[in-house]
Amino acid sequence: MSSATKRTVLITGSTSGIGMAIARMYAHKGYNLIFNGLEPNGAEIAAGIAAEFGIDHLFFPANMADPAQISEMAAKSLERFGTVDILINNAGIQYVSPLQDFPEVKWDAIIDINLNAAFHMTKALWPAMKAQRFGRIINIASAHGLIASPFKSAYVSSKFGIIGFTKTMALEGGEFGITANAVCPGYVFTPIVENQIPDQMKAHNMTREEVIEKVFLKEHAVKEFISVEAIAESVLFLTESAAAPVTTGIALSVDAGWTAH
Repeated sequence: MSSATKRTVLITGSTSGIGMAIARMYAHKGYNLIFNGLEPNGAEIAAGIAAEFGIDHLFFPANMADPAQISEMAAKSLERFGTVDILINNAGIQYVSPLQDFPEVKWDAIIDINLNAAFHMTKALWPAMKAQRFGRIINIASAHGLIASPFKSAYVSSKFGIIGFTKTMALEGGEFGITANAVCPGYVFTPIVENQIPDQMKAHNMTREEVIEKVFLKEHAVKEFISVEAIAESVLFLTESAAAPVTTGIALSVDAGWTAH
């Protein structure tokens, strides 16, 4: 099939971690891929995945905190492929600190990347999805969009917000063939989790091993990290399964039983 007849997926934060796993899954299925990431070798990562699976792709090193760069990415993607059928709002950052010490600049950055960017990205692609009467939007939220933890005020706020945004999109998009759902992972061992460990060690006065056991996996009923592949398969279910056209507005927990408490 030519790229003009294939579906196209745009994944923010797709050159590492969960986003890369999702990108590889869609590449394997032959989708056109639009990558985004700030890694210095992001363009090479995207080109390597595209070459491995023989797909067409674009790569944008867009800063997801900048609405102008988001708008440009959307416009160039539509110009190249004509449509973006699936949008995965995945880009996210984290910072751990007690509330009284939480830097305002960190709060603003987390809200910008984790919540505001999803709004700007979705808004930029929404008219084209409405016009074609088809769209699948997946927001990578978190178990922290359903339940709080200490020392993560900005992250928890952003993820509760993204679930509310998801539900609103579902209500507005239904009549136009657009579905919107959130995936809520528990702890997945990715760079964003790895980078939390030193801060958690400091906040809790624990060793690395204690943080993993007593902080990250404490609330998991299944005492292990969740794989990036499990998250990717959950996303695929919400975009390709027989249930996908009528599954909208949900927050799908993939959290090893964390929110079952």
